[in-house]
Amino acid sequence: MPQHPTQERFLPIRKEENGPRLLVVAEQAKIFSQRGGNVTLPCKFYHEHTSIAGSGTHKIRVKWTKLTSDYLKEVDVFVAMGHHRKSYGKYQGRVFLRESSENDASLVITNIMLEDYGRYKCEVIEGLEDDTAVVALNLEGVVFPYSPRLGRYNLNFHEAQQACLDQDSIIASFDQLYEAWRSGLDWCNAGWLSDGSVQYPITKPREPCGGKNTVPGVRNYGFWDKDKSRYDVFCFTSNFNGRFYYLIHPTKLTYDEAVQACLKDGAQIAKVGQIFAAWKLLGYDRCDAGWLADGSVRYPISRPRKRCSPNEAAVRFVGFPDKKHKLYGVYCFRAYN
Repeated sequence: MPQHPTQERFLPIRKEENGPRLLVVAEQAKIFSQRGGNVTLPCKFYHEHTSIAGSGTHKIRVKWTKLTSDYLKEVDVFVAMGHHRKSYGKYQGRVFLRESSENDASLVITNIMLEDYGRYKCEVIEGLEDDTAVVALNLEGVVFPYSPRLGRYNLNFHEAQQACLDQDSIIASFDQLYEAWRSGLDWCNAGWLSDGSVQYPITKPREPCGGKNTVPGVRNYGFWDKDKSRYDVFCFTSNFNGRFYYLIHPTKLTYDEAVQACLKDGAQIAKVGQIFAAWKLLGYDRCDAGWLADGSVRYPISRPRKRCSPNEAAVRFVGFPDKKHKLYGVYCFRAYN
C-alpha cells in the first residue's frame, strides 16, 4: 500500500550546550499504513556542526518507545546499541532498524497490527547528549459504534475493550473518532474511547443529541469511572487477510445453524468488525440480513437504494433476534493462511 507522506514536520528539540549538538529529525510527522502492511517510521540523527559519520556508531544508543494516549507512560518497542538489538512485547520479531546509512535510526514495523496505531518516539543517545523526535502511525480503517445484546449503556471500560477485541477490532482513539466524524459519522449514543473518555460524534445537531441549536462536533462527556460507569463503545478495525461473504444457502437459518453452515463451508461466522471493514474498505454491498458471531443480524449497503437503506450507505442493524426461533441468512469469514 503506498504511503501518503504529509508536509507536517516536528522540529527537533535543541539542547543549548557547547560543542556539536546532537539533532534527531523525523522527516515525516505522520505515516499511513493498514493492518497486515509493513511500514518505516523515519528517524535520522545529525551533529549540528559536523557530520556524525565516523564518530563511532558503537557509542550511539537508539531507543524507540510508543507513547500512550494519555502520555503518562511509554511502552518499550526496540533498543539498539552497537551489535545489541532487543525488541519488546508484541513487537518481538516484527521490528528492526532500517540503517540505510550510518545516521539512519528509522524503525521498520512488519505485519502491522491494529494495536500498533499511535505515536512513537525515537530517542538517540550519544554520551551525555540525547535528542528525540515523534512520529505518528495512522491506520486506514473504519470506526463503528458497538453495544451488546444487553442493550444501550451496558459496558464498563474494561468490558468495552473486550467487546471490541471480540469483534476483530480495538477500542478507538479520540483521533480515530474525530476522523470518522469528519467523514460523516453521526451517532447519538455516548461510547468509551481508548483514553478512558466518553464521547460521541454529531454531524446533524438535533434535540435528543445535545440540542438542535448546537454546532456539529464530537461531544465530550469527560472521564468516568472505568469500573462502575457504563456506556457503549467506539471500535476501530482495518483491512483483514481473508474473504468476507454472504453464504448462499437453500434455507434461512437459526443462529446455531448459521454457525454450523459457515464451518461446513470451511469458514467461521463473521464478526461485526469484519462486516464494517468489508463495507467501508471494500465497498461490500448486500441487501440480505444475516447472522453475525455476536448474535446480531446486519447487512452492508454501500449503494443506497429503495428497500435497502434508501438514504445512506451504512451497515444496517436489524437487532439481536431470538437465536433459536428467528431465521436469517449468515455472513461468513474465511481467513487466508
